Amino acid sequence: MLKKILIIEDEHSIATLLSYNLVQAGFETIIANDGKQGYDLALSENPSLIVLDLMLPSMDGVEVCKSLRQQKINTPIIMLTAKGDEFDKVLGLELGADDYMTKPFSPREVVARIKAVLRRANNVPTPQQDSSAPISLGKLDVYPDRFEVFLNKEQLEFTPKEFELLVYLMENKNRVLTRDQLLSAVWKYDFAGDTRIVDVHISHLRDKIEENSRKPTFIKTIRGLGYKFEEPKSS
Repeated sequence: MLKKILIIEDEHSIATLLSYNLVQAGFETIIANDGKQGYDLALSENPSLIVLDLMLPSMDGVEVCKSLRQQKINTPIIMLTAKGDEFDKVLGLELGADDYMTKPFSPREVVARIKAVLRRANNVPTPQQDSSAPISLGKLDVYPDRFEVFLNKEQLEFTPKEFELLVYLMENKNRVLTRDQLLSAVWKYDFAGDTRIVDVHISHLRDKIEENSRKPTFIKTIRGLGYKFEEPKSS
């Protein structure tokens, strides 16, 4: 069965060009020309991935992304941003987008990025141990093969990118990992030095697994270097 890509883009020429290139690459596509239609199709069509423009009529891309994540829809989202929309780009990531691309872009680059995001979403990282066993640190239990995370035996919700980042950090516990290392290992391609995507996703993880995200006990910031995942000390 073909992977279904939902394109939410109000510029007809861009939507048509993206759709053509995706079909040529072996995908099925659905096009929505405004945010509300796109949101409804995301709920009804169960796409494998959503390409979402930020500036849309009726419901902008940030609101679409936010609403989908509130509905526990964890479909991977790639946001399309205009050059210079730094605030909107970061806000989109904070609300749960997995990736972003800045216009103008090459359709081939978008197809390559979509394939990369889908590979990550469909191939959950496997630890060295038996994949059916959890990775456990403190009161945090992660099951890579089941895409499940439990904190104090209560299940938490994660996007595919958040989950992959968490697994990678836990598999490399007590190691200082630079932002560039995390970009290479988890995102699998060069963000041309834009490491803010790492910081945003680290913030997401802290909000979900830390008792106090301002005083993290799992994910420590190592000033000037990056991050380190540790098992919380017993009180």
